[in-house]
Amino acid sequence: MQNANGATFSFPGQTDFYRGKVRDVYFFDDRLVVVASDRISAFDHILPKPIPYKGQVLNQLAAHFLKTSADIVPNWLTAVPDPNVSAGHKCDPIKIEMVIRGYLAGHAWREYKAGKRLLCGVKMPDGMNESDAFPVPIITPATKADEGHDEDISREDIIERGIVTEEVYRTLEGYTRALFKLGTEMAAERGLILVDTKYEFGMKDGEIFLIDEIHTPDSSRYYYHEGYAERQLAGEKQKQLSKEFVREWLMANGFQGLDGQIMPHMPQDFVELVSQRYIELYEHLAGKKFEPAPQEDVNSRIEAAVVDYLKKQS
Repeated sequence: MQNANGATFSFPGQTDFYRGKVRDVYFFDDRLVVVASDRISAFDHILPKPIPYKGQVLNQLAAHFLKTSADIVPNWLTAVPDPNVSAGHKCDPIKIEMVIRGYLAGHAWREYKAGKRLLCGVKMPDGMNESDAFPVPIITPATKADEGHDEDISREDIIERGIVTEEVYRTLEGYTRALFKLGTEMAAERGLILVDTKYEFGMKDGEIFLIDEIHTPDSSRYYYHEGYAERQLAGEKQKQLSKEFVREWLMANGFQGLDGQIMPHMPQDFVELVSQRYIELYEHLAGKKFEPAPQEDVNSRIEAAVVDYLKKQS
């Protein structure tokens, strides 16, 4: 078996290439092709072992959610040539992530626990416990860094720095809340709670497009609805389907991506557990059984699918 761990291809008509933490992006004149690898990242570091089927799960879930949200905001996706590949419009990225949080968890909880009550210029109420719902979901943007850590930023700083105009930012806020509402409703239908997520946007021909992935376990955090209230009352950790448990495993093994820290060894049983978690989330959210793509020669399969797609576009 071969993991989709990120071979570098050279496609006809390709004008540029970018390797992200988990995705490889191939640029063409007016479109791009994104290959979702089985790499996994946490604390802005790529972990040493790939996660079987992770790329397929992310790619197919992202396509599912992009298609269901297309009536809210236009998005970049036009084709899915392979289970690990998406293709579509090339947009100029807006250099911020629109992070929206319905519950106090993850980064927000770590800041809150440290005594902070202001996150990205947004006031968080006193007296909250981990995993409590905010009275209204809060938007806590982050600058989109080309390298290194993304940084929290306020609405006011985004506009003051000229990253986008106030009018564009208001539009992004509106899209973010509408997408989060849709994601929340779709999660609820599957017995899940959409805790927090992020959206990325770009511009094409003067129009705002939704880009990247949405509502996947790499960009979102989900809790199980069943037992949520009981666990909150008991002060217990919530049962969740997200990448947070990978971060927690790393922290328990002395790694948070800080200088001087050494990435811990990932035992094979943990790798398999992460893979199972991704597949479980796919089946919960998509409402159908996961069908693993052939793994005998993943790179050849992906290359053939992309070349065939490009031929059809020419």
